Amino acid sequence: MTSVLESAFDRLWEPLLPIGRNAATSGYRRMAYSVADLGCREWFVAAAEERGLAVETDRNGNMWAWWTGPWGGPSGNDAFVIGSHLDSVREGGAYDGPLGVVSSLAAVEVLQSQGVVPRRPFAVAAFSDEEGARFGVACAGSRLAAGTLAPDAARALRDDDGTSMAEAMTSAGLDPGDVGPDVDRLRRIGAFVELHVEQGRALVDDGAPVGLASAIWPHGRYRLTFRGEANHAGTTAMADRRDPVQAWSRTALAADAAAREQHGRATFGRLEIDPNATNAIPSEVRAWLDARAGDEGTLAVLLEQIREAAFRSAQSSGTSVDLVVESESPAVQFDATLRGAVASALREPEGHDVPVLPTGAGHDAGILAGAGVPTAMLFVRNPTGVSHSPAEFAEQSDCLAGVQALVTVVQSLAC
Repeated sequence: MTSVLESAFDRLWEPLLPIGRNAATSGYRRMAYSVADLGCREWFVAAAEERGLAVETDRNGNMWAWWTGPWGGPSGNDAFVIGSHLDSVREGGAYDGPLGVVSSLAAVEVLQSQGVVPRRPFAVAAFSDEEGARFGVACAGSRLAAGTLAPDAARALRDDDGTSMAEAMTSAGLDPGDVGPDVDRLRRIGAFVELHVEQGRALVDDGAPVGLASAIWPHGRYRLTFRGEANHAGTTAMADRRDPVQAWSRTALAADAAAREQHGRATFGRLEIDPNATNAIPSEVRAWLDARAGDEGTLAVLLEQIREAAFRSAQSSGTSVDLVVESESPAVQFDATLRGAVASALREPEGHDVPVLPTGAGHDAGILAGAGVPTAMLFVRNPTGVSHSPAEFAEQSDCLAGVQALVTVVQSLAC
C-alpha cells in the first residue's frame, strides 16, 4: 500500500511543480485563465484520463473528473466529490490548492489498485479561480455555481491589464455567456471533502499530520479609494498638501490596532497609487483590505472601526474616501453529520480523535457549504505555518498521510 501510495503521489506531483513557477523566487503565478493556469488544466485532464476518469468542464470553468461506474457517470445522484483548486496567488506556494487535487487523484489510484469501485457517483473536482488573484473575487468558480456571484458582474471583472474575465475565458476556449448558477449539479452532490495544506501552525502544536476543519471565519474584501490633489513634491508646503497616502497610512495603522483589539485580521495587501511618481504628491490611492474575524458580529465591529478611521483620516488630510465591498463570505460551520462520519473513519485504532480546528482562510468548500452541500475539510500539517508564499511547505510523509486519510474516508463513505 505505502509503495503504491507514494508512487501515485510522486508521479502526479512532480510534473505539476514546474508549471507557473518563477525560477527567481520559487513562487508561483497561476492566475485564472493565464498560460500557467491553462497548463495546470491540461495536466489535470491528462492525469485524470490516465486513471480512467471522464473529464468535463462546467459552465463556470470548474473541472470534474468522474470515476466511471454503474450509475452512468455524472448524471447520477448523491455524488461523493473530493478535490480543491489549482490556481495561485501572485508568488504563492506550491501546496495551496494543488495538494488537494494531487492527493485526490492519488487516492483514486490507490483505491483502483485495490480493486475498489465506489457505490455512488464519484468525482475529483478542480475549482476555477479560487484565489481571486487576477480578477479580485475569491472562489469565483464556486460562487458562480452557487449563485452568489452574478454572471454580469463576473464577466465585467477586470485584471490589472484591463482584460475582463469574459475576455480571459474566451481566450481559454470557454463561453463566458454561459456562466451562472449550476443548481442541478450542486444538488447532485451528496458530500464534498476538500483536502488543503494548513495555513497556520495548529497541527504543528498538536503534533498531528492531518486535521479536520470545524468552521471558516467570516471574511471579506473591500476597496478603499482615497482622493486628494496631485502636486509638486518639492514646492508644495506640508500644510498645503491634500495627500491621499497620508490618509491611507493612518487608516492602515488604525486597522492594525483594531484587528489586534478584536482578535481578528486586517490586511492591506494591495495598493495602487496615481500618478506613482517619486517627485509628485499622489492624486489617488486605491487600497484593498482583507478583513476576517472569529464571528460575524466581531467582523462587523472591526469593519466599522476601520471605516470610521478611514473617514477621520481623509477629513484630517483634506482628502475624500470611498469604501466598496468587493466580496463578503459569512461564517461557515461544516456539516456536523459529514464531519462526524469523517472523524469516525479517521479515528485511530487506539481511539484517538483527529484534531479539529477552525480556519481563517476561505475555501471553495465554504461556498458549497453555504449553498447547502454537505461539506468537510481535511488539513495537512504545514511545519512553517506560512502560506501564500514560496515558504509554504508540507513534508512528504505528511502529504502521504493526507492521501491515506482521503483513501480511508472514501472507502468508508463512498465504497
